[in-house]
Amino acid sequence: MPLTQADQRRVDAAEAEAEAAGSTKLLVHSPPEPQKLGSITVMCLILNRTIGSGIYVTPAVVLSATNSVGISLLLWAFGAVFGLCGLLVWLELGMSIPKFQPPPEEGTGSLDGEAPFENVPRNGGEKNYLEYIYKNPRFQTTCMYGVIFVVLGNLSGNAIAMGRYIMRAAGAPDSSEAVRGIAVAALTGACLIHGLWRNGGIVLNNVLASIKVLTLMAVIVIGFAAAGGASFGNGSGAKDADKANFATHKSFARPSDNAGNYAISIAYVIYSFNGFEQPFYVLSEVSQPKKRFAKATIATMIMIAVLFILANVAYLCAVPKNMTLDTDLDMATIFFGEVFGNEIAPRVMSGIIAFSIFGNIVVMTFTASRGKAPYTSRSIPDILLRMLSLQTVKQEIAKEGILPFSLFFARSTTTPYARLKQRLWPSQNRILEQSPATALLLHWFFAVILVAATSSISTAIAYLVLVLLYAYTVVVIVGFFVAAGVLYLRATKRKEWTDNLGFRPWGGPTAAIIYSSTCAFLIVGVFIPPSQSSAFSYANAGVHHYIVPTVGLGTLLIGYIYYLVFAKLIPRWRKEVLIVEREPIIVRQGGRQDGEWVQILEVVEFWWAARQAGGKEA
Repeated sequence: MPLTQADQRRVDAAEAEAEAAGSTKLLVHSPPEPQKLGSITVMCLILNRTIGSGIYVTPAVVLSATNSVGISLLLWAFGAVFGLCGLLVWLELGMSIPKFQPPPEEGTGSLDGEAPFENVPRNGGEKNYLEYIYKNPRFQTTCMYGVIFVVLGNLSGNAIAMGRYIMRAAGAPDSSEAVRGIAVAALTGACLIHGLWRNGGIVLNNVLASIKVLTLMAVIVIGFAAAGGASFGNGSGAKDADKANFATHKSFARPSDNAGNYAISIAYVIYSFNGFEQPFYVLSEVSQPKKRFAKATIATMIMIAVLFILANVAYLCAVPKNMTLDTDLDMATIFFGEVFGNEIAPRVMSGIIAFSIFGNIVVMTFTASRGKAPYTSRSIPDILLRMLSLQTVKQEIAKEGILPFSLFFARSTTTPYARLKQRLWPSQNRILEQSPATALLLHWFFAVILVAATSSISTAIAYLVLVLLYAYTVVVIVGFFVAAGVLYLRATKRKEWTDNLGFRPWGGPTAAIIYSSTCAFLIVGVFIPPSQSSAFSYANAGVHHYIVPTVGLGTLLIGYIYYLVFAKLIPRWRKEVLIVEREPIIVRQGGRQDGEWVQILEVVEFWWAARQAGGKEA
């Protein structure tokens, strides 16, 4: 990226200081402009994360729990509204914080010679927002969020679902050992892809997203065509299913009257729409985020909402409601079996779904285990895409110094592919891609632990349990505190907050109210016992309904205990306090005076300092 002379001097000085002999500082570069993520890639990040197992598996679960075609469709419509509200909340925060003060010579200069604070997008997503809103006591928010995200912020449930679909596609029995072996192999493969070569991932991400959208559109077209009388083979269910499902006197007839069924159904629906937050984890690596990011993400969520609602209608054009009540198969498998009337079509669809899920895992691995590393080119599909996002956050958590061996997990290393390319075609100007290999290891470890921890229950139940656990903790609990935090900022800071927003959501606080109130209901609602006939009951699931939310809330307690040990007991025992310094170097994008302020690198350092008699560091 072209820099002004003043900016270049500051960058050179920071690099020289960090690289000096004896320095303990960690230098973290952002990617150069040619390697930043464009609008298409941002859209594909969301598409790859969102179009996974949820839209293929969850519709049958929701329909079975509500026992009503009309109500299940209303829940999916509400899920679309919920996802869009969540995106608006994240945009309000992501485009507005953190705020940095530009260097005096580059600023617009106030009367006292200091430049006003500027909104500078940063990697990390909700980690940054929670730390900004709930600042005190120091380290508490970071520790509590860190425990949730490090332990549960992975797609172990999706990996198990992928294993089940591969077995179905192969026509093999649903062996627990084989499914879990495939799950571990998928998680391992996704981590290796990001650790070995990440530059080709952007293309892979975009291709996978396109395939997923086309596949979902094909489902929609086939469903509506079947309802119109088209024949696709020996299928018979499609002929009358649309009339039975959408008849006005039947679609809302005899719905479930159990609040617990609805609470858990909503949790699964909003999990399916979860994915809008993925590009926020790598926000500082997006090209011109203030100009393009909001438009790209909003357009994508509207597209997903339309596709998901139409896909549910298409399913019900071919699948009679009663079929979903009497089987443990997912909606997509039932749909293809009914439409085509043979065993091959469902097996082909199972292979497509497995492929779709793997893309989801890849993307989350990227964003969750990364932070801002010395720049690394990006690899992005669904187990791949998801892993991509997860590594970002976990590296950001490590840079706060709260993990054992934090510097080890915060570092990035040059990928083997980059080393090989540099050896074969040497260049002094090439920026070698980096990989957060140690953060990937951390991510892989806990994902495999969760796969193993559910080995005592069937793979079908393990998927539902792990998905609900992720939805309850990472989506619902964290989402509640983020959205409630926006309302808190609007109530306490008022104009100080609203006058300096980098993005103004439609309806002011409406999105935050809808999102936080829904999350608040779900935090309590999933404790309501489901009906005995529900797929979520102990008789059918083999797991008491209160286990998952109790474990979810338990992670908050564990996070608080971790905070007490880390921030209270250890400093008292050592008679020292932890000092964490993160110095951002921000510049005008492109070296232009009218360019957006962006973070080009960050200098991270932490150390233990001796306490003074008054309790402060010496």
